[in-house]
Amino acid sequence: MEPLTLIFIGPQGSGKGTQISKLKDFLAKTDSSREILDVQTGRLFRVVMAKQETFAEKKITRTLNEGVLQPDFLTYVLWGQEMIKNLDPDKHLLIDGFPRTIDQAKTLASALSFFERKNIHIINLDTPREVVLGRMQSRARADDTPESIEKRLAWYEKDTLPVLDFYRQQDNVQVHDIKGDDTIEEVQENIKVFLKLKQ
Repeated sequence: MEPLTLIFIGPQGSGKGTQISKLKDFLAKTDSSREILDVQTGRLFRVVMAKQETFAEKKITRTLNEGVLQPDFLTYVLWGQEMIKNLDPDKHLLIDGFPRTIDQAKTLASALSFFERKNIHIINLDTPREVVLGRMQSRARADDTPESIEKRLAWYEKDTLPVLDFYRQQDNVQVHDIKGDDTIEEVQENIKVFLKLKQ
């Protein structure tokens, strides 16, 4: 199996984290000799929020809890550091939480080129708004207030959906549109089918 580069795109509540976790388990069993780097921007921000020592850490916590979109430089620093420390061309790479804008997609493209990543796959978890609203309202996270949820969905529709059109125009990128409101197992199987992963 060649090293995979997978970028998961979908609104919050579409199940990206769940699908990444299941796919990691599958790859660990079927391609055990190859390491997996799982870069999730939300998780990286939560690590920062847990520290609460510096001005930046305190401001990130306050603004995330208010549903404020963080500036690009913070996102670049977090996933950039993660890749610099841990990524090489032979590892599987699974990405969640970025790019969220076309500018971020262009910056990520330069990083993936630097790390010699080829055959990039976009897993687009196409999930209806009412489904993700229900999922986000039912999970117990401090930053999932009705106001912040609505803001994040509005940003996704305005800024992130155009990223899919950007990727559809790239020669070295394949976009796979998958129904995110199917069962967890159905979504996972559809991802494997699109990626031609042997069971």
